[in-house]
Amino acid sequence: MRPPVHHPPPSGESPAVRVSPRVRGRLFRLATAGIAAAVGLFTMTVAAGSASAADNPYQRGPDPTRTSVTAVNGPFANTSVSVPTGHGFNGGRIYYPTDTSQGTFGAIAISPGYTALFSAELAWMGPWLASHGFVVIGIETNSRNDFDTARGTQLLAALDYLTQQSPVRDRVDPSRLAVSGHSMGGGGALSAAMRRASLKAVVGITPYSPSSNLANDRVPTMIISGQADTVVTPSYALGLYNSIPATTESVYLEVAGGDHGFMVGRSNPVLVRTMLPFLKMFIDNDTRYSQFLCPLLDNSGVVTYRSTCPLLPTDPTTPPTGTPTPTPTTPAPTTPPPTTPPGSASEIRGTQSNRCIDVPNASRNNGTRVQLYDCNRQTNQAWTYTANKQLQVYGNMCLDAAGSGNGAAVQIYSCHSQTNQQWNVNSNGTISGVQSGRCLDVWSTNNGAQIQLYDCHGQTNQQFRLTPLA
Repeated sequence: MRPPVHHPPPSGESPAVRVSPRVRGRLFRLATAGIAAAVGLFTMTVAAGSASAADNPYQRGPDPTRTSVTAVNGPFANTSVSVPTGHGFNGGRIYYPTDTSQGTFGAIAISPGYTALFSAELAWMGPWLASHGFVVIGIETNSRNDFDTARGTQLLAALDYLTQQSPVRDRVDPSRLAVSGHSMGGGGALSAAMRRASLKAVVGITPYSPSSNLANDRVPTMIISGQADTVVTPSYALGLYNSIPATTESVYLEVAGGDHGFMVGRSNPVLVRTMLPFLKMFIDNDTRYSQFLCPLLDNSGVVTYRSTCPLLPTDPTTPPTGTPTPTPTTPAPTTPPPTTPPGSASEIRGTQSNRCIDVPNASRNNGTRVQLYDCNRQTNQAWTYTANKQLQVYGNMCLDAAGSGNGAAVQIYSCHSQTNQQWNVNSNGTISGVQSGRCLDVWSTNNGAQIQLYDCHGQTNQQFRLTPLA
């Protein structure tokens, strides 16, 4: 019996649609790919002879075939381990290849849909992707009613747990990470990609994204919709796709006859043979898989297909050298700004960690998520508590809650008068949001541990001291 399909809550708002100049974007990519790509020889070259593993240290597994990309059981033996609660999401399960001879693997975090459980809805995707050479963490959400932003926060927390604390962290390459999800979980994956541009790929499966469009999406993005979906309609999904910038690699696919739950509890052949090549190309930089998407090799069961072919991964064959670019999973030392903090400012020091709330790399960008970091008395750790209960940094940016539920991200944003930027500094050491009533919370004491909202309980991981810097 097929599990029930879980629907997103009703919304009275129409999706924001911004049509990007895709033709111009495609021509630009074709031109930069070279004359061979422009005349269609790129696909023929990949099909005839692919780069060796020596050329691309990230590729995993034998040369793909039209049959192999449809296989739910790939070439890698795999196993799984459960994940406990308490790491910013409600636990889940990790699936991973047992082979230790090929180095580390790229990884994917997956969220279920609204009111759904990963274990009931998408668990089949874990062993499928692990058998093709990925580590997968499928999450259960803090609340089954979490919206897209909270689910995105939990997906990022799951990736951080996977790469920093999990029992398989030594099997994962923290520079090659992706996110995916169904329905509200697909919207969560898109939300995560908007906040962490270092992700290599995002796949939204019938995604519901009430919080934003994708106008600032920089992560290679695949959106899969169902022709018969009356919950997240193809026109809604296509509107999301059309809002992606033309410079971002992307694919849109509409499955013939697919309803909102066409992949719930069971594999779908169209999804399998298209999602796998997309992930291989952008997580593993594996151009051997281009032949299946550029152009679409098998269009059976596909109503609409759009892409920014040739779908070129960044630097497909050259491994990184020198010091890797810092990401939220491997935080960089904070860059000291040139100015000194104002005399009225304070550091916000964690009682449990003895580290300070810090804006990574002294960023001044809206949406930068704050973290714990060694206290250094620089302006990106200098917070001024104002008469209207704001915690200001740099004089014009405020500590801001991206949502109100458990696990909601805490970030900086241009100051305004809304309650998601107002905070109560309480006598027990907690700092609670006026809008949510939930407390600043951190699930690790390490440098780079991200701050979130969580139900107030008064433990030391929710206690902070405002200490004047003057």
